[in-house]
Amino acid sequence: MLDVRRLRILHHLATYGTVAAAADALHLTAPAVSQQLAVLEREAGMPVVEKQGRTLRLTAAGELLVAHAEVVLGDLAAAESDLAALRGGRRGLIRVAAFASAARTLLPRVYRALAEQAADSAPALTVHLVEQEPDAALEALRKRETDVAVVHSYTVLPRNFPSGSEQDVLMEDPVVAVLHPDHARTLGLTPGEPADLVDFAHDPWLAPAPDTSCYEMIQRTCGAAGFVPDIRVRSSDFSVLTALVAAGAGVALAPRLAVPDNAEGVSLHPLVTPVSRTVFTVSRSGTAHRPDIHLLGSLLKEAATGAASAVR
Repeated sequence: MLDVRRLRILHHLATYGTVAAAADALHLTAPAVSQQLAVLEREAGMPVVEKQGRTLRLTAAGELLVAHAEVVLGDLAAAESDLAALRGGRRGLIRVAAFASAARTLLPRVYRALAEQAADSAPALTVHLVEQEPDAALEALRKRETDVAVVHSYTVLPRNFPSGSEQDVLMEDPVVAVLHPDHARTLGLTPGEPADLVDFAHDPWLAPAPDTSCYEMIQRTCGAAGFVPDIRVRSSDFSVLTALVAAGAGVALAPRLAVPDNAEGVSLHPLVTPVSRTVFTVSRSGTAHRPDIHLLGSLLKEAATGAASAVR
């Protein structure tokens, strides 16, 4: 009979790539991991790993067991969640990874709500937050370094989610053109009126760094409009981009949540051909109903509703 503990070890090997890294994540020694893998092979009746140079790789049997392990571990996590719900416990520590504009606009609302609950002696959570771009946040979730990832996916740039995860939509965040008011008036645009990207084909552009999904979104959106943007400024701080647009440095595209609340000297416009990003919470399969994670998800949805109303 297959042992769940050894399936977990194999799953960690698939996740972390090496015996040493898997052992470190499991707080075991590398020889102990190798020994348990050998036992698993005897239980399976065939090899689950094989040598490739100085490393190990999964065999076809190993890949099959890892796929089943994700289901089994998800079911165990769901059982733990149900037991926790039965006990009624909501206190706990949750590790959250969120992209910058979500960390700036959504998480403060969550912290305020938790502080209000604590003041009323209601059950509360301890939230540890780290700012991470979506790819890094999902990798941290896959490696069990975080419990909840707040990520996004653009309509022009779909995102792949890791196996063994569950997603819940928080909100839709429209992408807007950020213009200098004089530039908008020159084009006959009133604040909030849809803008056609073709009108900005020959303007200087301001964009985030090339390693961000927003940069790729801008490239694809402008490409669909028939031009390659002439990027003169790169900064992943949207307050910098907004301030430079206000100074007349060029035009920018930004998700509405990313535009600072106190932005002055700019005119915001949805696009004639709309582009938006969907904001998700992502958790490991079976954990979404855990009382503490369920509470966090509820607070994030309330925060998303409030943030969406504030920027309309």
